[in-house]
Amino acid sequence: MCARYGTVIVSSRRSSVLVVDDSAFMRTIISDLIASFPEFTVIGTARDGHDALEKIHALDPDVVTLDVEMPVVDGIAALGYIMSEVPRPVVMLSALEARGDVDLTIRALELGAVDFVRKPQASKADLDRVKERLHEALRAAVSVNLRATSMLARPRRALGRAGAATEGARAVVAIAASTGGPRALAEVLPALPANLDAAVIVVQHMPTGFTSGFARRLDDLCALPVSEADDGEPLRANRIYVARGGQHVRLVAAGGTAVFALDGGKTVHGVRPAADPLFVSVAEHFGARAVGVVLTGMGRDGAAGLAAIAAAGGCTVVQDEQTCTIYGMPREAKVACGRVDAEVALSDVSATVQQLVSRRVSA
Repeated sequence: MCARYGTVIVSSRRSSVLVVDDSAFMRTIISDLIASFPEFTVIGTARDGHDALEKIHALDPDVVTLDVEMPVVDGIAALGYIMSEVPRPVVMLSALEARGDVDLTIRALELGAVDFVRKPQASKADLDRVKERLHEALRAAVSVNLRATSMLARPRRALGRAGAATEGARAVVAIAASTGGPRALAEVLPALPANLDAAVIVVQHMPTGFTSGFARRLDDLCALPVSEADDGEPLRANRIYVARGGQHVRLVAAGGTAVFALDGGKTVHGVRPAADPLFVSVAEHFGARAVGVVLTGMGRDGAAGLAAIAAAGGCTVVQDEQTCTIYGMPREAKVACGRVDAEVALSDVSATVQQLVSRRVSA
């Protein structure tokens, strides 16, 4: 969700933004930051969810920045109304200081929010960091396919539950996602069966401290147990692993089995974790028994890695343009591979993965 976007063609028309926060001080800070971006203008501000809904109808902003926790009508309730009645790109602003803040932000992403930005602290360094992230999030917001960001009001919950994973994985499904990814993954992963007979590793672009809550949320929804990947942990079948925020994850050989190696080194494509390092290691260790999947997101992360999986004899899947929040990553992956084995709608990703894993394991 934090990818750097390279060259962007800026329209002569500035995109309008409505800033919603119950703190007058925070409204001023966020508005001043947005006013410094040449392609955006603040069309108005609102103090709570009820005020925001009135301003949206009156001002028709292109983008809304929405505080997660507010009085009267909170950010989650307001977002639900926006996405169902007056859909437009929404960027959530969250303190992210407690587990509850993280959980609410994850829920907002499932409901159709494009991205989230942590509210700034007092220091200039932190304000500069938030400014950069806010700019990235707004640039992503004006690029979204709104038809693919409809509200996922009640994510599906899997029937049944896998037992404790003890066997080493014979096949691996590696999944990359960025903008729109949390919502997409909340549809794809719960549809995977408890007897998938493969390990699943997810790289979702998220910052440090956020992926633990994301893994908890997915664990509540999925038949396969979900957890963050730990350094040195053996890769097991019938389990979903989420790459930790702020850490690249790779597979390495240890004692005849594949284990995770975490790396807090340089960013790749401006993000950490990035999918390319994982995908390349999956290709090296699993070859034809690898399935690479690139879902919605801006940028090109996952493209070189998916090409490596294809070159090693593995299978390649990308989400189609019609159902992507942003089609950038799947498009770049297709170009890098020359062709992919399957380009499918989000609703068909799980079934496609199951079919490909079955073929690989039984071959």
